[in-house]
Amino acid sequence: MSDWTPPPYADPRAFTEEEVVLAAGGRRTGATLTLPHAPSGHGVVLLTGGGPLDRDETTGPNKPLKDLAWGLASQGVAVLRFDKLTSGHPELMSEPGFTMSAEYVPHGVAAVRLLRQYVDQVFLVGHSMGGKVAPLIATEEPQVDGLVIMAGDTQPMHHAAVRVMRYLRTTNPDLVTDEVVAQFTRQAAVVDSPGLSLDTRPEDLPFGAPPSFWLELLAYNPVETAAALDRPILILQGGRDYQVTVTDDLPAWRDGLANHPAATITILDAVNHLFLPGTGPSTPADYREPGHVDPIVIETILTWLPVATE
Repeated sequence: MSDWTPPPYADPRAFTEEEVVLAAGGRRTGATLTLPHAPSGHGVVLLTGGGPLDRDETTGPNKPLKDLAWGLASQGVAVLRFDKLTSGHPELMSEPGFTMSAEYVPHGVAAVRLLRQYVDQVFLVGHSMGGKVAPLIATEEPQVDGLVIMAGDTQPMHHAAVRVMRYLRTTNPDLVTDEVVAQFTRQAAVVDSPGLSLDTRPEDLPFGAPPSFWLELLAYNPVETAAALDRPILILQGGRDYQVTVTDDLPAWRDGLANHPAATITILDAVNHLFLPGTGPSTPADYREPGHVDPIVIETILTWLPVATE
């Protein structure tokens, strides 16, 4: 595995980093506070995607959230990013009662309140599931001044899992077999069934997540939650993303935010799910190649932030 190196748009001389601890809900997790030497007054809390990811969203040799943190801080934006509880304790994902909101919301709120001590405005920048949960955190914490949702999924997660497995069966047949596709299809049917309850066996459900996780997701609509917020929203979507797609997920954002007075939707054609640039159809092999978040992502957020605070 290659070591991470700073992206060309990052200037480590422009900021300092400090290790901090976020405490919420009786649990503590590590975080990094990145403070620019020439602050703009803007700050962002970064939210990782689904799964037991660390504060950098380390994926193979890539650290997309560290790219974002260093790129934004180089231009005067303070950043706070934190390890999800499941990063150090992945067994929590299979515990009874585990939910998306329990994994994200308490420490997301704590991160916003901590960062607010250093800046005038705090924005959430959530990637993938972090983008899906960002409206919920903003609902809980009024000090959130706006949202950037990067590849936030709107298709039901269990349906998306089947779609992605079918795609990977075509592009990566050595990785995903017909039986894997069939297994996810059976498990998705259990989520859709009227018999889903807290007594359903986790092994009968996608990813082995407990029924509490799926019951909450079935009841949560990220688009409706975002539309009810009176705060600016920027939706960023990668054109080459096969996990959260222009076809399957973006239409719900377009329709649901059509009447929101401060919603902006931008498609970045060349980037994949991690917002790394490339060409041709994206596959998991993309994530194994060292790269950096496309500079257009940094530029788009930096251009939007002042507009969002007008």
